[in-house]
Amino acid sequence: MSKIEKTIQRQQQKIAEGQYYEAHQQLRVIAARYVKQSNWDTATNILFHGAQSLLTAGQGGSGGDLCIFLLDVFTKGEIKPDSGSKGKLLTLLRAFPKGEPTRKKFVNEMLVWSSKLGEYPAGDPEIHHVAGTLYAEDLEPYDAERHLVLGTKDSPETLAHFEYDWYSADESHTAPLYAARGVLPYLLIGNLRAANKFFLIYTSRLSQKSNLGVQEVSTSSSDLRVYPSLPLLNYLGLLLLAVERGDPALYRQLKSHYAAHLNDLNWAEALDQIGEMYFGIRIPRQGNPMMDMLGSMFMGGGMGGGAKKRESNRPAPAPVLD
Repeated sequence: MSKIEKTIQRQQQKIAEGQYYEAHQQLRVIAARYVKQSNWDTATNILFHGAQSLLTAGQGGSGGDLCIFLLDVFTKGEIKPDSGSKGKLLTLLRAFPKGEPTRKKFVNEMLVWSSKLGEYPAGDPEIHHVAGTLYAEDLEPYDAERHLVLGTKDSPETLAHFEYDWYSADESHTAPLYAARGVLPYLLIGNLRAANKFFLIYTSRLSQKSNLGVQEVSTSSSDLRVYPSLPLLNYLGLLLLAVERGDPALYRQLKSHYAAHLNDLNWAEALDQIGEMYFGIRIPRQGNPMMDMLGSMFMGGGMGGGAKKRESNRPAPAPVLD
């Protein structure tokens, strides 16, 4: 057994015996020694196993501190996001005790690291997907949404099921509000494929509701479910078709036809942005509307650091704001 393996085993034994503080402090000191030597692999090994042991023991604060230290090592060592480095981080992320405040900081730091040293300016999609999925499981809707929208090809399905489950505790006529929370953000970041996948899965589950009338309408180029009692859901489906075709006249016709229904919502800014992105319909510029839109989208309506649980939240009449 190597010296490093003995060191890790010794600290794991202390954690198993409940000597959490002593183990935490010694792990930091030992890892810092190897960081000074630029021995990134050894520092990584010590911090990963130490953090994992502490998190598994329910020591979220101490384990989370070592997780942040590990990311600092990755940054200093210019360790890029790959299957190995991300695998360690995502293993640790999944090990966090439920409700541990340090987890959110760890997620944010992971995204900063992956943005700096990886190929995705908004952070690695896999990290977004795993974080969003965990937030969805913990019923933290705004954090779940903002990460899943920037996630992988699997994220639209996860988000669709989450939004539908959230909606199912609400009144039946609110279905379009929850659908828009996926469709419009995906369109705003230019991910039409994800918007379509989200909408298909969401409406497929919705069509199974026995008290909701659904009509199938087929044309030579597409199939569409029409909900006579939910005009705004029909609008979202037609909007997706209009985006695929890129026809400004069709987009304007849709806005005009559904104007009475749209007037009571706070969708105007998002729809104006979509009009410019996909149909070339210019909007007056003040500052940077895309950044303002994305910033507003993921603020959670002033929810601050922790969103309320699902049963105490209903979406206000806006696709991405509450």
